Amino acid sequence: MTEAIMLVGGKGTRLRPLTTHTPKPMLPVAGVPFIAHQLARAAAAGVTRVVLATSYLAEVFEDHFQDGTPYGIELVYLTEREPLGTGGAIRNAASGLTCGPDEPVLVFNGDILSGVDIAALRDGHVAAGADVTLHLTRVEDPRAFGLVPTDEDGRVLEFLEKPETPEQIVTDQINAGCYVFTRSVIDRIPTGREVSVERETFPELLATGALLRGVVDTSYWLDLGTPAAFVRGSADLVLGKVDSPAVPGPTGDALLLPGATVHPGAVLSGGTVVAEDAVVEAGAIVEGSVILPGAVIGPDTLVKDSIVGAFATVGDRSALDGAVIGDGAIVESDNELPNGIRIACGTLLPVGAVRTSAGPGGCPAGTSAAAAVHGPSVGAQR
Repeated sequence: MTEAIMLVGGKGTRLRPLTTHTPKPMLPVAGVPFIAHQLARAAAAGVTRVVLATSYLAEVFEDHFQDGTPYGIELVYLTEREPLGTGGAIRNAASGLTCGPDEPVLVFNGDILSGVDIAALRDGHVAAGADVTLHLTRVEDPRAFGLVPTDEDGRVLEFLEKPETPEQIVTDQINAGCYVFTRSVIDRIPTGREVSVERETFPELLATGALLRGVVDTSYWLDLGTPAAFVRGSADLVLGKVDSPAVPGPTGDALLLPGATVHPGAVLSGGTVVAEDAVVEAGAIVEGSVILPGAVIGPDTLVKDSIVGAFATVGDRSALDGAVIGDGAIVESDNELPNGIRIACGTLLPVGAVRTSAGPGGCPAGTSAAAAVHGPSVGAQR
């Protein structure tokens, strides 16, 4: 298996504002674009050529990765001009493959961080003479996923929609977003229209008696589709909880990229990444967070489980807990940003504008604003 297709066309809407200017698979995770980790793992399993199925901000991928030479892998770019779904994207990308009809092809999503053994997945696929082999993982709560039950030999029995009642939960196995296809199977997917591999391609293959194998793997698995998962995945890579040859430095409490400036009086922990030309000033505490290039973390701030966008600024004594700060935003001093809050790119958040406790800040117009509400006597009394 020397060729692969990587699906990287999604808009990443759940990660906004991080994906306003950057495709989700290109967001820096543990210091490098996320798909660099996937490319490195694929290369380690013997893949030498990858077709990137792009769509949203497609030019960003090629501008960064070029022909793939620095990563030791040949890259080919094929762009969807209109949405084709997972199956349609795979079929569209197949025009960039060179392998024969009986050869195995790795196909994987561009937003899944996984420790699955790709070489073992391939070897099992070939040995079984399978049409498709699916990586499956187990989850505690499968209600948000389609279910993939298998028999005792690993043969896929059916593909079930997201369960709506407890009785419909017949397994905790879900599709983990990594497959090995026999090339001829990809070539049978219809062209020129939207096709769902989960709802159309796989069920039709089962109906015709094709062999679909499900390989349950309990190694690390994480969908990086939300800000909380994005931060967690980056931190887990830095901490060494999941291995990747692409991490640009030793594992540990923090990863500092070249050009990052961290004051000796600042404290970094929990798998924090401080990117190129970012600044962390004295007294700042940064835990399990991602500080993107050119961002500034001011003195005596607390940044926990958060993402601070490129060239954004977090002012003195501010506290972020599970927050997302968009590129170029300015959070002035004494703000408290709670879990789940997202500040849009380029926003200016004034001093003390958002608080979860009493504190400094308030109306910059002072008594003139109070007079407008309560009458001119308010200003006169002062």
